[in-house]
This record gives sequence, C-alpha cells and structure tokens, in this order.
Amino acid sequence: MANPILDADAPAFARRYMNLADPRLGAQALFATDEFFAPKERMLEPQPAVFIPGKYDEHGKWMDGWETRRKRTTGYDYCIVKLARAGVIHGIDIDTSHFTGNFPPAASIEACYSASANPQEDGDWREIVPATTLKGNHHHYLEIADGRAYTHLRVNIYPDGGIARLRVYGQPKTDFSRVERGTLLDLAAIENGAYLVAANNQHFGPASQMLMPGRGVNMGDGWETRRRREPGNDWAIVALAAPGVIRAIEVDTAHFKGNFPDRCSLQAARVTGGTDDSLVTQAMFWPVLLDEQKLAMDNVHRFEKEIAALGPVTHVRFNIFPDGGVSRLRIFGELE
Repeated sequence: MANPILDADAPAFARRYMNLADPRLGAQALFATDEFFAPKERMLEPQPAVFIPGKYDEHGKWMDGWETRRKRTTGYDYCIVKLARAGVIHGIDIDTSHFTGNFPPAASIEACYSASANPQEDGDWREIVPATTLKGNHHHYLEIADGRAYTHLRVNIYPDGGIARLRVYGQPKTDFSRVERGTLLDLAAIENGAYLVAANNQHFGPASQMLMPGRGVNMGDGWETRRRREPGNDWAIVALAAPGVIRAIEVDTAHFKGNFPDRCSLQAARVTGGTDDSLVTQAMFWPVLLDEQKLAMDNVHRFEKEIAALGPVTHVRFNIFPDGGVSRLRIFGELE
C-alpha cells in the first residue's frame, strides 16, 4: 500500500521543504472568528485528515479539521496562524479532505512578519494567496513566489466552512552571522534551513522526515523505501543549511528493526549553479564523504574518524544499501 502521507500529485515544494505550520515544531493556531463545529488547532495536525462515519459530538458531525458554523450574516471567517519559524514560504496546501457539502467556496491567505503577541492588529499584512476557488475533498497546492520571510498567516475563508489541513512549505530564515567560528551545527537540520532535493523512493515515509528535530516517535516518523527487488540501492539528496566542513555524521535507525538498511554511505560536493533537478545526475559522481558502513537496527550510529576531508560542501547524497528505513540523518559541520 502506498504511503498515505505522500500525495502522488503533490508538487516538488511539498516533498522538498519543511511544513512551517507543524505544531510539533512550535506552530500555533492563535485565533479564529468561529470554530463551532471543529477547533482551529485540528487544521494543523501533522497526520493526514481522516473521516470517521457515525462519529458525532455535542455540536454535530465530528470533522477532522477547522470548521465554522453556517454564517447567517455578512462577512467571512478567518484564522490567525503563528508559524513554527520565521521563514520564506515556497508553497501552501489548503486541504479540504472529507469536507464535501461544507467546504468554503473560496479562500485567500495574508502573511506578515511580526514579533508581536497580537499581529492581527499591528501586523503589516500582505496578500500571498489571492481569493482562490476551492473544491471539496481536494488538495489545493499553491506555489508562492515571494522571497520575504513571514511569521504569521491569516487564512480567510469565504464565507464559512471547513478546512481539513493547512500545510505551509518553506525554509526557515536562519542567521548564521552570530555563530562562533568552530561551532558544530547540524547542517542537515530542517529547522536550520536544510531541505530535501530528491529521493529515488519514498514509498512508506518521506525522506524529508530524516531532517526533523528529535528522535523519531515511531517507524512512520522517518524515511522508508519499498523492498528493492532489483539491483542497485536507494538514495536521498539533501541541500545543507549552509556550506560547511563536515566533522561528524549520525545515522539513526530508531524503530527500524526488520527493515533497516544493511549499510549506508555518503557522497558530498560544493555545488554552484544549476538547479535542484540537475543535481540528481551529478550526485552519482560526487566524491565519497563516508565509505560504506554497516548499520544495526534501532540504533544511533556516529561517524567521525571515518569521514573524508573534502573541505566545505553544500550538498550530500545519502545512500542506503539496498533499501529500508532510517529515522534521522544528522550532518554536523563547521561553517566555512
């Protein structure tokens, strides 16, 4: 069965960047004009929305998302969301899964950068998604071409209804100027600005989950490929948060027991020019950063002396042999 976390029709930004609206990283739904049928916090839940036939609560049918009552006056409903990190937004998914006769006919999104506890009143709001027609039970992937960093969103629904999930894909804005020279940083951490460029297979779990903070909570919280039935190996390419000299690598197979990779290796390079898509071919020929190393189940593997001296690099290709699951990948380095 295909992984329900990964929508087959999702654009590259949904697979590449972190969800800045993930409550596990600190995102919050701060305010909603109405949440009679379903609370605003449910719209940010990291797992895919579900539908439970026959489940009702004191307000009516239980729905997995944010849902307002039927508006009998003029105006519209909206929700203020604080992002987990200030960041540049590359794309948004307004997901109306399981909302059929109760989805909003249209929505728009505004954004602001604010340190205020109440940006609703004093934020410099800019429209990043103009009023857009919505469909029921549908992912609405909207690419954002705006290089500014934002901290808050205002999700407007016209006039009322329900949104199952809101995903805000982007890169955190990280200031490395204050990092002391020689400090080791996790350059593969998604919260530092690293992102997934590509992976050859993500059947059971997105490769971008390897870059998330903390240890994986279960086997679904990591990168897992299908069982390989042909020669070769699986791989994932990661753009590091900043150029750096790699000093230590951690490969964590937490919760992967009968399905961890037998071995792993890493290649790395300093990349200039081209596009992310052009790296897939190039990466096959990058120098070896870490030779093949044996892996064990449910274990943190740390490598230091095994790392080759390649100088500052910007990207790594993580190879697993032949297939399997890895919970987290940490690439510790010094900024150049």
